[in-house]
Amino acid sequence: MMIADIETVDLPTETGPMHSYIFRPAPKGRYPGIVLYSEIYQVTGPIRRIAAFLAGHGFVVLVPEVYHELEPLGTVLNYDKPDTDRGNQHKITKTLSSYDADGRAALDFLHTFTHCTGKLGVMGICLGGHLAFRAAMNQNVLAGVCFYATDIHTHGLGKGKQDDTLDRVGEIQGELLMGWGRQDPHIPREGRAEIYNALTDLDVHFQWHEFNNAHAFLRDEGYRYDPATTQISYSMILELFHRKLKS
Repeated sequence: MMIADIETVDLPTETGPMHSYIFRPAPKGRYPGIVLYSEIYQVTGPIRRIAAFLAGHGFVVLVPEVYHELEPLGTVLNYDKPDTDRGNQHKITKTLSSYDADGRAALDFLHTFTHCTGKLGVMGICLGGHLAFRAAMNQNVLAGVCFYATDIHTHGLGKGKQDDTLDRVGEIQGELLMGWGRQDPHIPREGRAEIYNALTDLDVHFQWHEFNNAHAFLRDEGYRYDPATTQISYSMILELFHRKLKS
């Protein structure tokens, strides 16, 4: 399936317009919607390619700029130390309530978007994995995909680094797919176990997959990219989204 030209939209939020990108199938019709959350670098080439992949499989994909109130419109950070430090500082400058309000704004837009059926999922990697996890707490989210989601076990998202993500696990009503790298220094075994136990204790419907990879193994730039693991992961992602959003 071919995708249409990428559209942009500025969604109103509590902290100003959230510049976002829409990837959707070219054939006329209505398709399930997915909010795709990026890493700390915003909408980079690898994130665009993930969005195009999902759109090519029959989904309308909205990709918001996660730091829209902290960076000029269209800013893309580089995969280097200065911009990594900058992105990590933004992560704890932005408030938790702003992250959540942005998520609701993105989901509300897709729910009524002309080309969307109203069935919604979320996906994210790294910082975006945590944001997708929180977005899945909205009751109209039927499926969520979170790969190497950072800071859940440390309660380190947002200003003050005291997020309540693990305390709100029971609010997740849809099905989750959680993917991790065993050699990821950002989410060690003990941290993964804490998240797994929280999901299990509250009977959340979830899949759990661990791979022999480091952090950022889905990112198709850099030495940590693993195309074999990515192919396996994409097959699981598509299975979940097709089953939950298209059935």
